[in-house]
Amino acid sequence: MKVLLVGSGGREHAMAMAIARSVEEPTLYAAMKYKNPGIAQLCEDYLLVNETDLEKVADYARCADLVVIGPEAPLAEGLVDVLDHRGVRAFGPTRKAAAIESDKGWARSFMSEKGIRGCPTYALFDDLSDADRFIKDNIDEEGLVIKPVGLTGGKGVVVINSYSEGKDYLKTLRGPVVIEECLSGEEFTVQAFVDGSVLAPAPAVQDHKRAFEGDLGPNTGGMGSYTDKSYILPFMNKDDYRAAVTIMQDTINALKSEGITFKGILYGQFMLTRTGPMVVEFNCRFGDPEAMNILPLLKSDFIELAESAVDGTLKQADYELRATVCKYVVPAGYPTNPKPTEITIDTDHIDAALFYASVNDRDGAITTTTSRAVAVLGVAETIENAEHQAERALQFIKGDVFARHDIGKKKLIESRIEHMKRIRDA
Repeated sequence: MKVLLVGSGGREHAMAMAIARSVEEPTLYAAMKYKNPGIAQLCEDYLLVNETDLEKVADYARCADLVVIGPEAPLAEGLVDVLDHRGVRAFGPTRKAAAIESDKGWARSFMSEKGIRGCPTYALFDDLSDADRFIKDNIDEEGLVIKPVGLTGGKGVVVINSYSEGKDYLKTLRGPVVIEECLSGEEFTVQAFVDGSVLAPAPAVQDHKRAFEGDLGPNTGGMGSYTDKSYILPFMNKDDYRAAVTIMQDTINALKSEGITFKGILYGQFMLTRTGPMVVEFNCRFGDPEAMNILPLLKSDFIELAESAVDGTLKQADYELRATVCKYVVPAGYPTNPKPTEITIDTDHIDAALFYASVNDRDGAITTTTSRAVAVLGVAETIENAEHQAERALQFIKGDVFARHDIGKKKLIESRIEHMKRIRDA
């Protein structure tokens, strides 16, 4: 069979590797914004194209048996709808279903109206002057969270602790915003295949958004992430995971009750609080880097899961229960003032999984863009051993780049456990 993968990042490289492992032995094609060398190596052919140029992507997909879409932007623009109209099978949500990510205001209102658990207190503002007044009247020592309602690549959410911070951030925005209570706890993510009714969840992952070690610096698309040798993380219990999955299932059911059949990947980002999981946001695709943690553990056949999701016949997915630690390498200055640079990778000495992300391959020379460049993934029986494997791999990636070395380390994991203990005991 012929499979077209849309997307060019690290998440899509992980998806390409999972597709290539299928017993279907698919012939893989890619439509990508730039030449990702890892994806290109697995492909029969590829098209360099803006992934939101729906007509060009759809034209390239005309002979595909299945199209698998990685990034959120083409989903939000309605690529699945265009492909459906042309009779091409596509794994991903329609434009209306993708609004669960692309319109945060609608998503919050939907959760509230349907009584879905885990919805924080929020206010939606079309007029930023009204948002300014709301912040002035409501800011306190707990802080507030400002979210543009549209797509921001995982970097638009800002926690403010003063009126002046909020006023300054609003000046950088144009569109509507959601302002929410600031939740206290530990974040985690659950990703699941969905066929409109059935939810097949993966192990929980914890991402690290801050650019620098010790959770300092500005927010990024994610500097790295880890899983434990189970479906839960060290600071969680099984009830926390079950509660999160229930919220996701209730959301899928509520969408269906409104005539919106969600098929594809649902990503639930949660804050584990004293009273249980609260929804930070939903996404309509795999996370990046979280996809790199769970897809190498996937024992089920990716193509079989994707096709059964499209057909509405999904069963549960099977994952190998091992610990993983993913660390991203990014260009100097990232995320505020990144400087593209050439990097060298000694693949002969790297014993971790390697994922190419935002890089260009020109005649064998790998050059970063202004975003996250390369990720390494350690897989082992313990988080500690997986972290050691990932850390060893970093030394073989050279250039004007940096990584967060503390991700997955014992000290940071223990601090998460202790933090959650204090939250529960409060």
